[in-house]
Amino acid sequence: MTRVFSGVQPTGHLTLGNYLGAMRRWAEVDQHRADSLFCVVDLHALTVDHDPARVRRLSRQTATLLLAAGLDPDACTVFLQSHVDEHTRLSYLLECVATDGEMRRMIQYKEKAAKERERGGSVRLSLLTYPVLMAADILAYGTDEVPVGEDQAQHVELTRDLAVRFNQRYGHVFVVPRTTLPQVAARVMNLQDPTRKMGKSDDSGAGVVYLLDEPDAVRKKVMRAVTDSGRDVGYDRAGRPGVSNLLDILAACTGGNPESLAAVYDSYGSLKKDTAEAVVEVLRPLQARHRELCADPAYVEGVLRDGAEKARALARPTVDRAYRAIGLLPPVAEPSLSAAG
Repeated sequence: MTRVFSGVQPTGHLTLGNYLGAMRRWAEVDQHRADSLFCVVDLHALTVDHDPARVRRLSRQTATLLLAAGLDPDACTVFLQSHVDEHTRLSYLLECVATDGEMRRMIQYKEKAAKERERGGSVRLSLLTYPVLMAADILAYGTDEVPVGEDQAQHVELTRDLAVRFNQRYGHVFVVPRTTLPQVAARVMNLQDPTRKMGKSDDSGAGVVYLLDEPDAVRKKVMRAVTDSGRDVGYDRAGRPGVSNLLDILAACTGGNPESLAAVYDSYGSLKKDTAEAVVEVLRPLQARHRELCADPAYVEGVLRDGAEKARALARPTVDRAYRAIGLLPPVAEPSLSAAG
Protein backbone atom coordinates (compact mmCIF):
# COMPACT_ATOMS: atom_id res chain seq x y z
CA MET A 1 0.00 0.00 0.00
CA THR A 2 1.26 3.49 -0.83
CA ARG A 3 2.67 5.29 2.21
CA VAL A 4 2.10 9.02 2.63
CA PHE A 5 3.86 11.34 5.10
CA SER A 6 3.38 15.04 5.69
CA GLY A 7 3.70 17.45 8.56
CA VAL A 8 2.97 20.95 9.78
CA GLN A 9 5.04 23.22 12.01
CA PRO A 10 3.55 24.69 15.20
CA THR A 11 5.18 28.08 14.55
CA GLY A 12 1.91 29.99 14.51
CA HIS A 13 -1.84 29.58 14.31
CA LEU A 14 -2.88 27.45 11.34
CA THR A 15 -4.30 29.35 8.39
CA LEU A 16 -6.72 28.96 5.54
CA GLY A 17 -3.66 28.33 3.38
CA ASN A 18 -2.66 25.36 5.52
CA TYR A 19 -6.16 23.94 5.21
CA LEU A 20 -6.81 24.48 1.50
CA GLY A 21 -3.25 23.75 0.49
CA ALA A 22 -2.74 20.55 2.45
CA MET A 23 -4.93 19.55 5.40
CA ARG A 24 -8.19 19.13 3.51
CA ARG A 25 -6.57 16.82 1.00
CA TRP A 26 -5.04 14.80 3.84
CA ALA A 27 -8.48 14.32 5.39
CA GLU A 28 -10.57 13.82 2.25
CA VAL A 29 -8.16 11.86 0.08
CA ASP A 30 -4.83 10.73 1.46
CA GLN A 31 -5.83 9.03 4.69
CA HIS A 32 -8.34 6.86 2.81
CA ARG A 33 -6.21 5.81 -0.14
CA ALA A 34 -2.87 5.20 1.57
CA ASP A 35 -1.05 4.22 4.74
CA SER A 36 -0.79 7.82 5.95
CA LEU A 37 1.23 9.52 8.68
CA PHE A 38 0.64 13.15 9.65
CA CYS A 39 3.04 14.79 12.04
CA VAL A 40 3.22 17.99 14.07
CA VAL A 41 6.87 18.76 13.38
CA ASP A 42 7.57 20.57 16.64
CA LEU A 43 11.36 20.23 16.42
CA HIS A 44 11.29 22.46 13.36
CA ALA A 45 9.72 25.20 15.48
CA LEU A 46 12.98 25.49 17.43
CA THR A 47 14.99 26.76 14.45
CA VAL A 48 14.15 30.39 15.27
CA ASP A 49 13.75 32.39 18.46
CA HIS A 50 10.70 31.05 20.28
CA ASP A 51 8.79 30.99 23.55
CA PRO A 52 8.82 27.40 24.93
CA ALA A 53 5.35 27.71 26.44
CA ARG A 54 3.97 29.00 23.13
CA VAL A 55 5.52 26.09 21.20
CA ARG A 56 3.86 23.61 23.57
CA ARG A 57 0.53 25.41 23.31
CA LEU A 58 0.64 25.62 19.52
CA SER A 59 1.75 21.99 19.23
CA ARG A 60 -1.38 20.89 21.06
CA GLN A 61 -3.56 23.29 19.10
CA THR A 62 -2.09 22.12 15.79
CA ALA A 63 -2.69 18.47 16.63
CA THR A 64 -6.26 19.29 17.69
CA LEU A 65 -6.91 21.17 14.44
CA LEU A 66 -5.58 18.27 12.37
CA LEU A 67 -8.17 16.06 14.02
CA ALA A 68 -10.84 18.75 13.67
CA ALA A 69 -10.06 18.96 9.95
CA GLY A 70 -11.08 15.33 9.61
CA LEU A 71 -8.01 13.20 10.24
CA ASP A 72 -9.23 9.91 11.73
CA PRO A 73 -6.79 8.04 14.01
CA ASP A 74 -8.44 4.79 12.90
CA ALA A 75 -7.51 5.60 9.28
CA CYS A 76 -4.13 7.32 9.70
CA THR A 77 -1.36 8.01 12.22
CA VAL A 78 -1.23 11.42 13.94
CA PHE A 79 1.71 12.19 16.24
CA LEU A 80 4.32 14.70 17.40
CA GLN A 81 7.76 14.59 15.83
CA SER A 82 9.61 14.99 19.15
CA HIS A 83 7.85 11.92 20.53
CA VAL A 84 9.67 9.65 18.04
CA ASP A 85 13.46 9.61 18.52
CA GLU A 86 14.09 8.05 15.11
CA HIS A 87 13.68 11.47 13.48
CA THR A 88 16.74 12.93 15.18
CA ARG A 89 18.68 9.66 14.99
CA LEU A 90 18.34 9.62 11.22
CA SER A 91 18.84 13.35 10.77
CA TYR A 92 22.52 13.21 11.76
CA LEU A 93 23.23 10.39 9.33
CA LEU A 94 21.71 12.43 6.53
CA GLU A 95 23.78 15.47 7.55
CA CYS A 96 26.77 13.23 6.85
CA VAL A 97 25.46 12.79 3.29
CA ALA A 98 24.22 16.33 2.57
CA THR A 99 26.49 19.21 1.56
CA ASP A 100 26.81 22.76 2.81
CA GLY A 101 26.04 24.09 -0.67
CA GLU A 102 22.77 22.18 -0.85
CA MET A 103 21.62 23.68 2.44
CA ARG A 104 22.48 27.24 1.49
CA ARG A 105 20.60 26.97 -1.80
CA MET A 106 17.32 26.29 -0.04
CA ILE A 107 14.95 29.18 -0.79
CA GLN A 108 13.27 29.10 2.60
CA TYR A 109 16.64 29.29 4.36
CA LYS A 110 17.57 32.38 2.36
CA GLU A 111 14.23 34.05 3.12
CA LYS A 112 14.11 33.19 6.82
CA ALA A 113 17.78 33.98 7.40
CA ALA A 114 17.36 37.39 5.78
CA LYS A 115 14.33 38.07 7.95
CA GLU A 116 16.22 37.11 11.11
CA ARG A 117 19.11 39.40 10.18
CA GLU A 118 16.71 42.29 9.49
CA ARG A 119 15.38 41.90 13.02
CA GLY A 120 18.91 41.99 14.38
CA GLY A 121 18.84 38.36 15.48
CA SER A 122 21.37 35.62 14.90
CA VAL A 123 20.67 32.78 12.50
CA ARG A 124 20.66 29.41 14.20
CA LEU A 125 22.54 26.50 12.68
CA SER A 126 19.34 24.45 12.90
CA LEU A 127 17.68 26.83 10.42
CA LEU A 128 20.35 25.89 7.89
CA THR A 129 20.12 22.16 8.51
CA TYR A 130 16.39 21.75 9.08
CA PRO A 131 15.76 20.49 5.51
CA VAL A 132 17.88 17.48 6.47
CA LEU A 133 15.66 16.85 9.49
CA MET A 134 12.67 17.15 7.16
CA ALA A 135 14.28 14.55 4.92
CA ALA A 136 14.68 12.29 7.94
CA ASP A 137 11.01 12.82 8.80
CA ILE A 138 10.10 11.49 5.37
CA LEU A 139 12.67 8.77 4.79
CA ALA A 140 12.31 7.11 8.19
CA TYR A 141 8.90 5.76 7.18
CA GLY A 142 9.60 4.42 3.71
CA THR A 143 7.41 7.20 2.36
CA ASP A 144 6.20 6.99 -1.25
CA GLU A 145 4.38 10.32 -1.48
CA VAL A 146 4.70 13.67 0.28
CA PRO A 147 1.65 15.91 -0.21
CA VAL A 148 2.90 19.47 0.33
CA GLY A 149 2.39 22.99 -0.90
CA GLU A 150 4.56 24.45 -3.63
CA ASP A 151 6.80 26.22 -1.10
CA GLN A 152 7.98 22.87 0.29
CA ALA A 153 8.54 21.10 -3.03
CA GLN A 154 12.23 22.05 -3.06
CA HIS A 155 12.75 20.30 0.26
CA VAL A 156 11.18 17.10 -1.05
CA GLU A 157 13.55 17.26 -4.04
CA LEU A 158 16.44 17.49 -1.58
CA THR A 159 15.02 14.47 0.25
CA ARG A 160 15.01 12.52 -3.00
CA ASP A 161 18.62 13.50 -3.69
CA LEU A 162 19.76 12.43 -0.22
CA ALA A 163 17.92 9.11 -0.47
CA VAL A 164 19.48 8.30 -3.84
CA ARG A 165 22.97 9.34 -2.67
CA PHE A 166 22.75 7.29 0.52
CA ASN A 167 21.50 4.25 -1.37
CA GLN A 168 24.28 4.51 -3.93
CA ARG A 169 27.03 4.89 -1.34
CA TYR A 170 25.93 2.50 1.37
CA GLY A 171 23.38 0.13 -0.12
CA HIS A 172 19.67 0.38 -0.66
CA VAL A 173 17.91 1.52 2.52
CA PHE A 174 15.47 4.27 1.59
CA VAL A 175 12.43 4.54 -0.63
CA VAL A 176 12.80 7.58 -2.92
CA PRO A 177 9.63 9.66 -2.35
CA ARG A 178 7.75 11.90 -4.75
CA THR A 179 5.85 15.15 -4.24
CA THR A 180 2.11 15.42 -4.79
CA LEU A 181 0.50 18.87 -5.13
CA PRO A 182 -3.21 19.67 -4.85
CA GLN A 183 -4.77 20.85 -8.10
CA VAL A 184 -6.31 24.05 -6.73
CA ALA A 185 -5.01 26.53 -4.14
CA ALA A 186 -1.68 24.79 -3.74
CA ARG A 187 -0.43 28.14 -2.52
CA VAL A 188 -2.91 30.55 -0.95
CA MET A 189 -1.47 34.04 -0.86
CA ASN A 190 -1.62 36.81 1.73
CA LEU A 191 -4.73 38.96 1.29
CA GLN A 192 -2.77 42.17 1.86
CA ASP A 193 0.28 41.16 -0.15
CA PRO A 194 -0.71 38.59 -2.79
CA THR A 195 2.90 38.20 -3.91
CA ARG A 196 3.72 36.15 -0.81
CA LYS A 197 2.04 33.17 0.74
CA MET A 198 -0.47 33.26 3.58
CA GLY A 199 1.90 32.22 6.37
CA LYS A 200 1.41 31.28 10.01
CA SER A 201 4.20 33.62 11.13
CA ASP A 202 2.85 36.80 9.54
CA ASP A 203 3.61 39.72 11.85
CA SER A 204 0.33 41.63 11.45
CA GLY A 205 -2.21 38.97 10.55
CA ALA A 206 -4.31 41.45 8.54
CA GLY A 207 -3.89 39.44 5.36
CA VAL A 208 -4.12 36.02 7.00
CA VAL A 209 -7.31 34.07 7.68
CA TYR A 210 -6.69 31.81 10.65
CA LEU A 211 -8.67 28.60 11.04
CA LEU A 212 -10.06 29.76 14.39
CA ASP A 213 -10.99 33.29 13.26
CA GLU A 214 -14.56 34.28 14.07
CA PRO A 215 -16.85 34.61 11.01
CA ASP A 216 -16.96 38.41 11.26
CA ALA A 217 -13.16 38.56 11.35
CA VAL A 218 -12.99 36.36 8.25
CA ARG A 219 -15.45 38.59 6.39
CA LYS A 220 -13.57 41.74 7.37
CA LYS A 221 -10.20 40.38 6.20
CA VAL A 222 -11.54 39.15 2.87
CA MET A 223 -13.51 42.33 2.17
CA ARG A 224 -10.34 44.36 2.80
CA ALA A 225 -8.21 42.15 0.53
CA VAL A 226 -5.93 43.96 -1.90
CA THR A 227 -7.04 43.65 -5.52
CA ASP A 228 -5.50 45.07 -8.69
CA SER A 229 -5.82 48.10 -10.95
CA GLY A 230 -8.85 48.07 -13.21
CA ARG A 231 -12.41 47.05 -12.46
CA ASP A 232 -13.00 43.90 -14.47
CA VAL A 233 -12.51 40.50 -12.86
CA GLY A 234 -9.96 38.31 -14.63
CA TYR A 235 -7.72 35.41 -13.70
CA ASP A 236 -4.00 36.09 -14.23
CA ARG A 237 -1.72 35.03 -11.38
CA ALA A 238 1.30 36.92 -12.71
CA GLY A 239 -0.40 40.08 -13.90
CA ARG A 240 -3.28 40.31 -11.43
CA PRO A 241 -2.22 38.48 -8.26
CA GLY A 242 -4.80 40.04 -5.93
CA VAL A 243 -8.00 39.12 -7.75
CA SER A 244 -6.49 35.79 -8.87
CA ASN A 245 -5.82 34.90 -5.23
CA LEU A 246 -9.48 35.55 -4.37
CA LEU A 247 -10.59 33.42 -7.31
CA ASP A 248 -8.26 30.60 -6.22
CA ILE A 249 -9.67 30.71 -2.69
CA LEU A 250 -13.27 30.77 -3.91
CA ALA A 251 -12.60 27.91 -6.31
CA ALA A 252 -10.96 25.82 -3.59
CA CYS A 253 -13.85 26.45 -1.19
CA THR A 254 -16.62 25.72 -3.69
CA GLY A 255 -15.03 23.12 -5.95
CA GLY A 256 -15.11 25.48 -8.91
CA ASN A 257 -12.54 26.56 -11.48
CA PRO A 258 -10.89 29.98 -11.01
CA GLU A 259 -10.89 30.84 -14.71
CA SER A 260 -14.58 29.95 -15.04
CA LEU A 261 -15.50 31.83 -11.87
CA ALA A 262 -13.85 34.99 -13.19
CA ALA A 263 -16.46 35.16 -15.93
CA VAL A 264 -19.27 35.13 -13.37
CA TYR A 265 -18.33 38.40 -11.64
CA ASP A 266 -18.44 41.95 -12.90
CA SER A 267 -17.12 43.63 -9.75
CA TYR A 268 -14.54 43.08 -7.04
CA GLY A 269 -17.14 43.71 -4.34
CA SER A 270 -19.37 40.81 -5.27
CA LEU A 271 -16.36 38.51 -5.67
CA LYS A 272 -15.08 39.44 -2.21
CA LYS A 273 -18.49 38.97 -0.62
CA ASP A 274 -18.97 35.49 -2.09
CA THR A 275 -15.39 34.51 -1.26
CA ALA A 276 -15.83 35.62 2.36
CA GLU A 277 -19.03 33.61 2.78
CA ALA A 278 -17.47 30.56 1.13
CA VAL A 279 -14.55 30.69 3.56
CA VAL A 280 -16.87 31.08 6.55
CA GLU A 281 -18.85 28.01 5.48
CA VAL A 282 -15.73 25.92 4.89
CA LEU A 283 -14.41 26.75 8.36
CA ARG A 284 -17.71 26.30 10.21
CA PRO A 285 -17.62 22.48 10.72
CA LEU A 286 -13.91 22.52 11.48
CA GLN A 287 -14.37 25.10 14.22
CA ALA A 288 -17.30 23.20 15.71
CA ARG A 289 -15.27 19.98 15.87
CA HIS A 290 -12.33 21.88 17.37
CA ARG A 291 -14.53 23.06 20.23
CA GLU A 292 -15.62 19.47 20.90
CA LEU A 293 -12.02 18.22 20.97
CA CYS A 294 -10.89 21.02 23.28
CA ALA A 295 -13.53 19.84 25.75
CA ASP A 296 -11.94 16.36 25.73
CA PRO A 297 -8.14 16.85 26.00
CA ALA A 298 -7.61 13.27 27.18
CA TYR A 299 -8.81 12.04 23.79
CA VAL A 300 -6.27 14.17 21.93
CA GLU A 301 -3.49 13.03 24.27
CA GLY A 302 -4.44 9.41 23.68
CA VAL A 303 -4.37 9.88 19.91
CA LEU A 304 -0.88 11.39 20.10
CA ARG A 305 0.41 8.68 22.44
CA ASP A 306 -0.91 5.86 20.27
CA GLY A 307 0.26 7.61 17.11
CA ALA A 308 3.81 8.00 18.41
CA GLU A 309 3.94 4.35 19.41
CA LYS A 310 2.83 3.26 15.95
CA ALA A 311 5.19 5.69 14.19
CA ARG A 312 8.12 4.52 16.32
CA ALA A 313 7.49 0.91 15.39
CA LEU A 314 7.38 1.82 11.70
CA ALA A 315 10.51 3.99 11.69
CA ARG A 316 12.90 2.03 13.90
CA PRO A 317 13.69 -0.85 11.48
CA THR A 318 14.55 1.57 8.66
CA VAL A 319 16.70 3.80 10.85
CA ASP A 320 18.49 0.78 12.34
CA ARG A 321 19.28 -0.42 8.81
CA ALA A 322 20.67 3.00 7.94
CA TYR A 323 22.93 2.91 11.01
CA ARG A 324 24.31 -0.46 10.00
CA ALA A 325 24.67 0.51 6.34
CA ILE A 326 26.69 3.65 7.04
CA GLY A 327 29.16 1.72 9.18
CA LEU A 328 28.00 1.97 12.80
CA LEU A 329 28.16 -1.01 15.12
CA PRO A 330 24.85 -2.07 16.61
CA PRO A 331 24.55 -1.74 20.39
CA VAL A 332 25.69 -4.76 22.40
CA ALA A 333 22.69 -6.60 23.79
CA GLU A 334 22.41 -7.16 27.49
CA PRO A 335 23.10 -10.80 28.44
CA SER A 336 19.94 -12.71 29.20
CA LEU A 337 19.32 -13.96 32.74
CA SER A 338 19.63 -17.57 31.60
CA ALA A 339 22.98 -16.91 29.96
CA ALA A 340 24.24 -15.02 32.99
CA GLY A 341 23.16 -17.86 35.26
